[in-house]
Amino acid sequence: MTEKTKQNKLKDYREQHLISKTELARNAEISLVTLDRIEKGFDCRLSTKRKIIEALGLHLDDKDEIFPENS
Repeated sequence: MTEKTKQNKLKDYREQHLISKTELARNAEISLVTLDRIEKGFDCRLSTKRKIIEALGLHLDDKDEIFPENS
């Protein structure tokens, strides 16, 4: 089973900007289950992180705002 590996700020950012899980998953073209696992701290592919960042309307340069490197 995959372990929790990293802490991210995705859930906090999503809630602060009043974006539902369903809306973000749809816009990022990922499953709701995948989004839920990422918010719980499980790791994901780099391409999935890119989809999420773009779906949030952020630039890839802002990735550390959601997925800090030192976490």
